[in-house]
Amino acid sequence: MRRLAAQFSSYLYKRTTVNVRSRQYSLASHKQEFPDERAMEEEAEKKIGWLFKLIFAGTATIVGYNIFPYLGDNLIQQSVSLLDVKDPLFKRMGASRLTRFATDDERRMKIVEMGGAQKLVDMLGAAKDDPTRKEALNAIVAIARSDEAAGALHSAGAMSVIMDTQSTDDAEIEKYKAKLLKRFRDLKEV
Repeated sequence: MRRLAAQFSSYLYKRTTVNVRSRQYSLASHKQEFPDERAMEEEAEKKIGWLFKLIFAGTATIVGYNIFPYLGDNLIQQSVSLLDVKDPLFKRMGASRLTRFATDDERRMKIVEMGGAQKLVDMLGAAKDDPTRKEALNAIVAIARSDEAAGALHSAGAMSVIMDTQSTDDAEIEKYKAKLLKRFRDLKEV
């Protein structure tokens, strides 16, 4: 190929040809490292894949480091604070979040210590619609699974508020009421 290019350039420029020494590259050493281009491409794809994985892991670590401090106690406190808002939608959101957080006795007591039990009882007493009553009762049921938290709910006046709670025709509210009243009666007997 180089010889043809040299002859063509000499034809175009009409000068004496210079013997261009072309270097013969050894294909034997090249074939030992990468037998063909496909293997070389696969090796490059592996390295690029690992690079993308490292970039993703680094990004996830940085994002997680910046987001996770907002979870835990701070998020429970925000959920308890939502119970103070006048809008029933936000109250339902706060009660729903507290229901999800009340997974073990430690978290249930944390909700009680932050004033969540009293606020849920107040929310239930002031509720004007069935969805708000249902979420408040569901959160109280979740918190009352712990004996200490059930005692705190009982001392907050939950028993009288639950008995006074009326629903239009929601069977789920009646189920929650019956479950809570049974729980408080069982707590008194022990």
